[in-house]
Amino acid sequence: MTSANGQDDKAKEDPVTEPASMEKKLADAMAELEATQEAVAKAEAELREASFTVRSRDRAVEVTVGHQGELTALRFLEGKYRSMAAGELAASVLDAAERARTQMSRHVMETFQPFTQPSTAVSELAGVDIDWAEIFGPAVLEAPERAAGRRGSGRLRDEINEDGEDDHDV
Repeated sequence: MTSANGQDDKAKEDPVTEPASMEKKLADAMAELEATQEAVAKAEAELREASFTVRSRDRAVEVTVGHQGELTALRFLEGKYRSMAAGELAASVLDAAERARTQMSRHVMETFQPFTQPSTAVSELAGVDIDWAEIFGPAVLEAPERAAGRRGSGRLRDEINEDGEDDHDV
């Protein structure tokens, strides 16, 4: 049968193929959701076991951080700490810890990056939008070389002696 505008009414609305197409899309979306849930669980399990060990730039200290950026180990290397001022030693520890945490943050970002991409199988499924700078701070988005140069000498100032409080009686 032909409509007034010359189109075949049967081609315009085919009740057999349209629901089948929707069922296929729904099945594809469900399959992708299940695959994503399995991949996220696998990524989480892998990250729970992850750690990074980094030496300070002056090679006096080595720290290890766990999957949440927590300090899990601290080693003083080659007796260098014995000849360092307290502020220098503190700066070395903080330097190594910051660099290890940044490496862990980048590892987390790389691990979850596939989940931020839109679905290739189901065009209606957009990827998850994650604000990495909000989670880890803006430095994690910088190139590693640029972030290292931004830190300057890495020396920690001894605030107790520099803030002038020792000059005043309380």
